Amino acid sequence: MISARRRVAPRLAATAFAAGLFAAGSIAAAGPAAADDSPGSGGATATLEGLVTHGTVDVTMPDGTEHSIEGGLFNLAAADGGALQTYCIDFNTPARNGTQYRETGWGSSTLHNNPDAGKIHWILQNSYPAVDEMTLASNAGIDGSLSKEQAAAGTQAAIWELSDGVDAVPENENAAHLTEWLLSSAEDVPEPGASLQLSPAQVSGQPGQIIGPVTVDTTAESVFVTPDEAAAEQGVTIVDVNGEWVTDDQPVADGTELYFSVPADAEDGTASLTATATSQIPVGRAFTGVDTVTQTLILAGSSESSVSASASVNWASEGQPSVAVTAEEICAEGGVQVTVNNTGDVPFELELAGETIEVAPETAESVVVPVQDGQEYEIEIAHPDETQEPWRFTGTLDCAADVDDNEPAPASTGGSGGEPADDGTDLAETGSSTNPGMIAGIAVALLVAGGGAVFFVRRRAATAGAGADE
Repeated sequence: MISARRRVAPRLAATAFAAGLFAAGSIAAAGPAAADDSPGSGGATATLEGLVTHGTVDVTMPDGTEHSIEGGLFNLAAADGGALQTYCIDFNTPARNGTQYRETGWGSSTLHNNPDAGKIHWILQNSYPAVDEMTLASNAGIDGSLSKEQAAAGTQAAIWELSDGVDAVPENENAAHLTEWLLSSAEDVPEPGASLQLSPAQVSGQPGQIIGPVTVDTTAESVFVTPDEAAAEQGVTIVDVNGEWVTDDQPVADGTELYFSVPADAEDGTASLTATATSQIPVGRAFTGVDTVTQTLILAGSSESSVSASASVNWASEGQPSVAVTAEEICAEGGVQVTVNNTGDVPFELELAGETIEVAPETAESVVVPVQDGQEYEIEIAHPDETQEPWRFTGTLDCAADVDDNEPAPASTGGSGGEPADDGTDLAETGSSTNPGMIAGIAVALLVAGGGAVFFVRRRAATAGAGADE
């Protein structure tokens, strides 16, 4: 299969969205044409509860401004009741209790261009809470004991130096010693894999085919796969690479290739599967806000949690395009990469920002739609079958901490270290509630950015029937 990639300049069809307009997922695909095929559609989701284990850290910004901040471990509550422990890797961006977070890769987070991301991962693997405070004190050569609060503060300070380029020194002497030891010892460790992800999130083909593969990417020991009702109604089954039926009580492992077996007499349609697993989330996975710009966090430890991912299939009979569409936020590209894969026997044409794009039979085209950081977006692609719902991807690009360096707001890591609020307001003692200049700056930045953008990817009249006789 031939694949091409290009970048387009977006034409804004609208420039204002109400905050929180899209609350279903970071990139949510609506309608029966597609499943939720965003990076946020696989892995763990959780809700921010607040800072729980912390100590005071003196932080000097790049411009010389000094602050005393409470730094340490945050708790995220997983949807199934599991607990996730995280550190901040986004010093200047505020967060709120009750904010929903999703697991994602480094390339879709503030770590995307950070050469020290691997060292942060090493610190997480070799410091608190992965290593208990007594062992950590011994490893670091600390003369005396190290409390949980000191271990958390010393770890957060070291991470801030690598994630945000600030000078961070815990007020406690032993915690400061730990920070120095971590920074001098850190090595580059590769990015961890996803807890559970299906790739690609959508495939396409024709009736009578075994369509795929959809590859399972997981750190869990076993994953269970369940087809949706539409699959059962249309006789679609899930099979492995050998064509053997994969039942919903049969565990599959990392790297397994799954296929949709579509009956030859099936009418044009769509179906999906859901993969689920119970596992600890890998330390070092990034967590970003769902449909909001909020402080980026990185996982330091977790209990076992339920994770899930979905994938779907579209099939169309001969003489029509058979199209699968996926989307991915790519911070290094400054936008959303939309991939259109046509496995039909006639071309599929669409327009994006005034540019005509033709996806030939058995080829794929990837298009990067530029989106400003912090901006909401909507990308819509009409289905080849006009009776079907379009693909629709919505979200908020959150790739960089671009708040004024003079106004730190690391969630509940600022001020005097009070307990976090539980009413959905900015977390207590964050600098957020006492920094009206920062709040005004964020508001102005959002207004300048336009607050949101809509990109409509419209299908042109495809040459239906072309090639049908071949």
